[in-house]
Amino acid sequence: MAKFRTLDELDARGKRVLLRADLNVPVRDGQITDRTRIERLCPTIRELSDKGARVVLLSHFDRPKGKRVPEMSLRPLAEAIGSAIGRPVAFAEDCVGPEAEAAVAKLADGDVLLLENTRYHAGEEKNDPALSAELAKLGDAYVNDAFSAAHRAHSSTEGVARLLPSYAGRLMEQELKALEAALGNPARPVVAIVGGAKVSTKLDLLGNLSRKVDVLVIGGAMANTFLAAQGHDMGKSLQEAEMHDTARRILEEARTANCEVLLPRDLVVAAEFKPHPATRTVTVDRVPSDMMALDVGPETVDVIEDRLRKASTLVWNGPLGAFETPPFDAATVAVAESVAGLTQSAGLKSIGGGGDTVAALRHAGVAERMTYVSAAGGAFLEWLEGKTLPGVAALETA
Repeated sequence: MAKFRTLDELDARGKRVLLRADLNVPVRDGQITDRTRIERLCPTIRELSDKGARVVLLSHFDRPKGKRVPEMSLRPLAEAIGSAIGRPVAFAEDCVGPEAEAAVAKLADGDVLLLENTRYHAGEEKNDPALSAELAKLGDAYVNDAFSAAHRAHSSTEGVARLLPSYAGRLMEQELKALEAALGNPARPVVAIVGGAKVSTKLDLLGNLSRKVDVLVIGGAMANTFLAAQGHDMGKSLQEAEMHDTARRILEEARTANCEVLLPRDLVVAAEFKPHPATRTVTVDRVPSDMMALDVGPETVDVIEDRLRKASTLVWNGPLGAFETPPFDAATVAVAESVAGLTQSAGLKSIGGGGDTVAALRHAGVAERMTYVSAAGGAFLEWLEGKTLPGVAALETA
């Protein structure tokens, strides 16, 4: 596993610690609708504050593209963070320059300050060395606890990490350990479940996983493309005809790598995509010409569960069916419940992540019963694809 320093190695007392967070939380009508990212950040803030650090929070919010957009200000987040950690959080109207410097200078040991949206400066997304240097002036040490922004080489995620002694926060440390357990040096056999709509958006992911896992389960609408590539008539099902050659190549590469690919054996089909339509369960060679596949069937679920019972590690990205629209959530929920049970009773290391995956696991009520569920989205996906994440690489080489 790549080496990086953690908070265990940071003597924080009296130091100004720049803490890169991901506070890009969903907000509707001025109200935060999901506080997960704030809650997951709290242990690192509290630990640094308790150790006597002067904690300076950095984050982006939305896409202001280098301009001051009032509704993209981080100001409302200061109160939310303060409420979560049980201590006041000050706010500065800028993330660099005189206002930021004055606010940092006022901090006493244990105080917490939130700086304004880093993306108010165009240099942030360009990883501008001048902006990185301005940020570095505000701190004596840098802690990155924003794995979800680690796939971007920006000033606050990569540039400043190379200018100060740099450390992984507790959330970053937890995420990297989970990913190492998933694919870096996993307990075998390893099963990967990959779902979603399109093969074209997950080419790198499927290619990397087929070389690293023992069993690759393909579900969601992308499974339709693989089945059609094998000559099955998929009726009105969503599929990518232009990806058939690619699908056949992925299957061949998996065979060469001794990776078993599990495609659906049966499907739940309907004439229209809406909640609770009339449905039928058919084998993959019997999809009616006027119907579409919207979930995998019970025989497929049984086969997946059989492989999971023999597995030591599971990586999950993407639902098995159109889970947002019942009854096409049935397979995803059934497999998720099996995963949670095996995690609790048999020691299965179960790691899930990616936007739809988190929503699906929450819908199934199992997110808290898995080994680790990453809220990182794009960064989680790029890591599964085998790509280097600049924000992580900067910590490894700092």
